[in-house]
Amino acid sequence: MGISNVAKESIEDQEILALFKQEATQQKAFNVLVRKYQERVYWLVRKMVIDHEDANDITQDVFVKVWRSLADFQGNAQLYTWIYKIATNECLTFLSRKKRRFFLPIGDISKELTRKLESSSYISGDELQLKLQKAILTLPDKQRLVFNMKYYDDLKYEEMSEILGTSVGALKASYHLATKKIEEHLKGEKFEA
Repeated sequence: MGISNVAKESIEDQEILALFKQEATQQKAFNVLVRKYQERVYWLVRKMVIDHEDANDITQDVFVKVWRSLADFQGNAQLYTWIYKIATNECLTFLSRKKRRFFLPIGDISKELTRKLESSSYISGDELQLKLQKAILTLPDKQRLVFNMKYYDDLKYEEMSEILGTSVGALKASYHLATKKIEEHLKGEKFEA
């Protein structure tokens, strides 16, 4: 079966993996995989790092790692879950490096991300959405990641547990705490009428 015979967006992960294992169709299979998941990965990364250019760079890094490791993918998880795990690790590594490079405490990195959020031409939304984004940026990185995974990506706790290597109970507690922090932050904000 050739890739051209299948609608590229509807191709199943197992078909992509089977085509990737054949040297003749490996590059085409990877291109289909990138087209299928690139936008989702980009927005996962973008919610964490805010900046468009950083998100683009990290997304490219994610797919470079996927390319290098796809032949070893065992299929113990869904393909997107595996890619999502690579993306979350890349985000956390990027944010950690950024803090170390500039010797920034968590509050300062949040301020920098908030500044980028406010000045970005790629972010749109009403005032309430912007305030929610600012509130989310006040969370520690891992808690923000858990919140984004549950609130925006609507992942089940079991999927999150597989991706993050954290217990379901700890993830529920983290999400609950994140929600409370966001509520408190929003209560302190003044809304223009």
